Amino acid sequence: MNSTETILHLNWPSKCKAFAKGALAVLPLTIAVIPWGILAGSYAVEAGLSPLQSQAMSAILFAGSAQLVATGMFKLGAGLMSMLLTTMLITSRHFLYSMAMRPQISPLPLKWRLLLGYLLTDELFAITNKNKGQRFDPWYALGGGLSFYLGWNIASAVGIIAGANIEGLDSWGLDFAIAATFIAIVVPNIKQPSGLLCVLIALVSSVVCELLAIPGGLLISAILAMGLATMYAKWRGEEQ
Repeated sequence: MNSTETILHLNWPSKCKAFAKGALAVLPLTIAVIPWGILAGSYAVEAGLSPLQSQAMSAILFAGSAQLVATGMFKLGAGLMSMLLTTMLITSRHFLYSMAMRPQISPLPLKWRLLLGYLLTDELFAITNKNKGQRFDPWYALGGGLSFYLGWNIASAVGIIAGANIEGLDSWGLDFAIAATFIAIVVPNIKQPSGLLCVLIALVSSVVCELLAIPGGLLISAILAMGLATMYAKWRGEEQ
């Protein structure tokens, strides 16, 4: 029996303990994302979606940045294909996450791969890859992913209710939670010079692209930052 099978066949107390550890590990990020979830829910109602449709977007799409962009495009009357392509582009980073986690996830049964794949977010990737030397525990990942999923949907429900009853909710500055959440994810994971270089290049280049109104500035900044940081890491011989 390999290590993955051993984890899957642990007794329930061990599974519950790992599940609780995952939920606790992601708790700070779940709290940080609450204003973002409230904003997503209220923005969906403001765009003309019904409360049920707004909640379904959070429950099914389950992608904060993609939800906000898709909702904005819906409000402007964009076509379905444009919305799908834009959403796919925004969430394309999850393809990189899945490639990075493939060695750990591939030995799991299909039902586990599908479940953890659906729950995979920036936050779940951050807590499961924090200590790469440790053995991957699917119950730990499930605890983190499921608790974050519930937190996001509860926050969205609050936003839906608030958006229908409170005017000018978008002026409360809740969108700062988006930046705060990613800062909380990125900063603890900067452990090598190449990581710091990647962040700085992305920061500077994205600001420049925004000031110059360059289309696709975020995508350009991401590719530039990752490319230069990777070359720097290879030049310095940093450990992967």
